[in-house]
Amino acid sequence: MQLIVADDGPYLIVTVQEPRIDAAIATGFKDKLRGIVLQARKPVRLDMRSVDFMDSSGLGAMIAVRKALPASLPIVLDAVTPNVERVFRLTRMDSVFEIRARAIGERD
Repeated sequence: MQLIVADDGPYLIVTVQEPRIDAAIATGFKDKLRGIVLQARKPVRLDMRSVDFMDSSGLGAMIAVRKALPASLPIVLDAVTPNVERVFRLTRMDSVFEIRARAIGERD
């Protein structure tokens, strides 16, 4: 499980460097990400540009991490690929997570 963590002042930026978040890695992903965000105690920007596929196990892992944080600390999903965005929209989880087409610092 490859996650790169950077503190960007107001945000903790976590870059996911996995092409798939599926049943094979969902538990490890959830545990590692939850540990990172709980320790930081600040809003999270999750750079998802490398993730091309997410199944229901991956979505469940994301929801578990979201639930572990207080509502005042959002998780923003940056640079979400169309396939992954479709999973969030079809399950209406786009109302739980803020989804952005571009990564932090990128311009339109």
